[in-house]
Amino acid sequence: PHAAPPRAPRRLAALRAVDSKVVEPIAKVGGVVRLPGSKSLSNRALLIAALCEGETTVENLLASDDTERMLEALDAMGVAVEDLGDSAVRVKSSGTLAAPGGDLFLGNAGTAMRPLAAVVAAIAATDGGAFTLDGTPRMRERPIEDLIDGLKQLGCNVECTQNGEFGGCPPVVAGATGEAVDGGTCAVSGRTSSQFLSALLLASPLLARTNKLEIQITDELISQPYVQLTIDLMAQFGVAVDIAEGYRTFTVKPGQRYTNAGLPEATYFVEGDASSASYFLAAAAMTGGDLTVVGCGSASTQGDVRFAEVLASMGARIEMAPTNITVIGGPVQLKGVDVDCLDIPDAAMTLASVALVADGPTTIRNVGSWRVKETERMKAIVAETTKLGADVFEGDTHCVITPPPGNKPTPNAEIETYDDHRIAMTFALAACAGVPVKILDPGCTSKTFPTYFDELARVTLA
Repeated sequence: PHAAPPRAPRRLAALRAVDSKVVEPIAKVGGVVRLPGSKSLSNRALLIAALCEGETTVENLLASDDTERMLEALDAMGVAVEDLGDSAVRVKSSGTLAAPGGDLFLGNAGTAMRPLAAVVAAIAATDGGAFTLDGTPRMRERPIEDLIDGLKQLGCNVECTQNGEFGGCPPVVAGATGEAVDGGTCAVSGRTSSQFLSALLLASPLLARTNKLEIQITDELISQPYVQLTIDLMAQFGVAVDIAEGYRTFTVKPGQRYTNAGLPEATYFVEGDASSASYFLAAAAMTGGDLTVVGCGSASTQGDVRFAEVLASMGARIEMAPTNITVIGGPVQLKGVDVDCLDIPDAAMTLASVALVADGPTTIRNVGSWRVKETERMKAIVAETTKLGADVFEGDTHCVITPPPGNKPTPNAEIETYDDHRIAMTFALAACAGVPVKILDPGCTSKTFPTYFDELARVTLA
């Protein structure tokens, strides 16, 4: 029986129904935050578990819109998911995915759309069947052509819509191929999103049957830690990826299958979301509070734990342990930094609020990928930070934020959130600069962190 992961639908619905939320000034935060499971790991783990024969338990699964879309899609393709309570599910599968009766609707969940597009194209090419993947109007503006191109090079029968100015975007349609696909080589760009490479890697054991499969990166690879996260996860489920030439060539040897045999009691534990950790670490650094996030740390596979190092470079006192990160409180004047965020574009957004209380300008570099995320994040960051009284320069792939005079943002600014969870969570932190801030559509945080505002209120001490 399919059951959604544990969540509080009434509370979510209540939050969704609220047009805005005023976050009152926050003078100090402190305490312990137990992080929800990582979004990136949750959806990858669910998909790989569905490609394992038998039963796999996934613990600390994130309850959010993105994971809901993945669970619905797996259910439609014949995978049974049982809710075990306490953020755990049991995935029961034959080891493959059956063609669904209708279209798969994936909302605005990139972590569902990209890997599923590759996996269903691979299944259609090897087992037959027809698949259509679609999403929200914004998803239909989010590029996927680089991934589709890579799959075509390998022989898959897959297309995406040519969507005018946006190029190749969902819907994605995959079908059977005239001849069997087996291994091969493809060359793809890594410049727009690392999720395209991750998706190809996740699907590769399905295609590398008797011949190896090789993926070559034709330019630069952004968000490299997310690719390593994918490769590490695949290894835990029994599939090895060989990396050569400084992250430019990836090879999957033939005859490998996903299996849960190497997991203790066939159970995978999702580590805490490092992107979500960034908001609480930032709040503590901005207010001089003592706070620990539990669930990710120096042993994490997520690149966004590096955000703690960025805070340290701004003057915050940080202690890293293998599975937690602590901000040590006390008076501190943060200073502006010039930082390359190519590897941490999600956590980099949080810097927009930290910059409000820093001494001097903060330059956030190499975040061109912001422009193709849940919304056009560069424009959103510039517009909303400006509303708060900061002076913001917008470059093609970077921005420079000069804080408002005296580090006092404009009080009661109305923050437009663009149906983007990270915009809402980032700018709620303006309250840590000592002013009330009004967040429009606070319910958009349900994409990755439905209880975000409750948690922020819980750790607010003054």
